[in-house]
Amino acid sequence: MPLTLSRVSRTRLAATAAAAAVLAVGAPAAYASFDTDTRTSGTSGTTTTTQVSRGDAYTETRLLFGTERPDGGPDVTDKQFMKFIDVEVTPSFPDGLTVQDGRGQWRDSNGKIERERSYELILLYPTSQAHRSDALIEEIRKDYVKEYAQDSVARLDDRLRVDF
Repeated sequence: MPLTLSRVSRTRLAATAAAAAVLAVGAPAAYASFDTDTRTSGTSGTTTTTQVSRGDAYTETRLLFGTERPDGGPDVTDKQFMKFIDVEVTPSFPDGLTVQDGRGQWRDSNGKIERERSYELILLYPTSQAHRSDALIEEIRKDYVKEYAQDSVARLDDRLRVDF
């Protein structure tokens, strides 16, 4: 039987696509608002740009670590993961980090949905140090994949304004 979309499904799909397009187009403007504040004055129509004063420019990197081993070996334990944090992460990011427990799922190369216990590592660092931090983060990802026979470690980066 051929697969067809109902009118409601097509409408939802179109609305979702439109919303995604609006968000994608608006993303650069959202980043720009972190750096500047543009105002137009009343009758003269003059536009002025000033720096936003709250918070400093930071980059947030989130790394997602799975714990099941694709080779069938034993899952990565809490003790092993925390030792990895102590040895591989803390020396590079001694100012602080956050580790959260998670539950993840993903589709493997055979199309099967896999679910596993996971960890989310959150790192905040000044954007001025992003180049240096990038190399350190890539080393962390590579080391975890190698040490625990993982397929990958997911990485998400975002720019923020942070005030401590």
